[in-house]
Amino acid sequence: MDYHANYSIWDGVYYHPHLFGVIMLTAALLGFSTSYLSGIASFPTLPYMLPYLGNLQKEKSGKKRIRVYMDGCFDLMHYGHANALRQAKALGDELVVGIVSDEEIIKNKGPPVLSMEERLTLVSGLKWVDEVIANAPYAITEDFMNSLFNEHKIDYIIHGDDPCLLPDGSDAYALAKKVGRYKQIKRTEGVSSTDIVGRILASMEDKQVNGECNGMDMSLDSHLKSKHASNFLPTSRRIVQFSNGKGPGPNARVVYIDGAFDLFHAGHVEILKRARQLGDFLLVGIYTDQTVSQQRGAHFPLMHLHERSLSVLACRYVDEVIIGAPYEISKGMIKTFNIYLVVHGTVSEIDNSLNVMEDPYKVPKSMGIFRTLESPKNITTTSVAQRIKANHEIYQKRNAKKEASEKKYYEDRKYISGD
Repeated sequence: MDYHANYSIWDGVYYHPHLFGVIMLTAALLGFSTSYLSGIASFPTLPYMLPYLGNLQKEKSGKKRIRVYMDGCFDLMHYGHANALRQAKALGDELVVGIVSDEEIIKNKGPPVLSMEERLTLVSGLKWVDEVIANAPYAITEDFMNSLFNEHKIDYIIHGDDPCLLPDGSDAYALAKKVGRYKQIKRTEGVSSTDIVGRILASMEDKQVNGECNGMDMSLDSHLKSKHASNFLPTSRRIVQFSNGKGPGPNARVVYIDGAFDLFHAGHVEILKRARQLGDFLLVGIYTDQTVSQQRGAHFPLMHLHERSLSVLACRYVDEVIIGAPYEISKGMIKTFNIYLVVHGTVSEIDNSLNVMEDPYKVPKSMGIFRTLESPKNITTTSVAQRIKANHEIYQKRNAKKEASEKKYYEDRKYISGD
């Protein structure tokens, strides 16, 4: 963390009250103004002295960095998870994330969709995460809590304001609350892993009714109005919270990669990491919902444009996104964003039976700035959805129970913070 950039002038007052008093008293007695002092031997004016004095004291004393811990299953990673970890990081200086083991998830919730390896890749790829602990327990036991405090030097344990209950009905974070080392954040409305599983299952049902049974496909308008459509209400504030807020330098090598990035998964993280290594600034184009539907069919995307954009923005390898990027890359676009290299992975989900447009990379190829990247993983949005469809009865039963508790949460809520 950059101390020099973050401390106000009042830090000097706080850490040096006596020195501050002496300076002010001396200036008053001698009748010197700070502007007069600045003219003598280049003496700095008082407002510029105070932050320096405060910073000097903090650097000498070595202010303790606050370490916070948050755990979760992080199955079917989405922007709600990312926002929770963003809020947790804001409560401290270093964020340690515990990822619940497959065995613990099975015991408490049912089978996870993603493997531990995939969930580790997703969580480690978030810009707010400093460390991860694999195979964390579902409940904060006394032994595990002590190991967090003593071995991992954790100061506070964080969780959302939605209840996290064990099979016996007890609070999974009761011990942390009892010892006064617990802090709470707001749940992100409009999305959950349960919701996403529901969208996939509903998509499967819609396809069977409208596609296989009637020999026809749903229109895009019908798809957007279906029961698995998103309830997320995007705001400019949320986008700003996820954004790095910085553009590329004048000589930066800007690498561009585009795609749907639907149901953000480990394959996305790995290809973005590889793309970022080819330059200094990674710009990611996120296709519109209409473009994705044209490429893959009316039942896609599972996540709408703003949801997909936030998931990509949360990735530590991404510097900026184009929300609703054009499918075809033009020469004008390359000039506007000063693109040095355009890349594309080898794993693609375009349905060739649909009327897909011509080669979108024709221009960068003609300019000699296109490169194909070998996709590190074969996982795709469709393959993740297929895992749920293959065990749809298990997930339907689990979702019925979870949806009831989520409905109660929404009924009981009073005010939702913008955080």
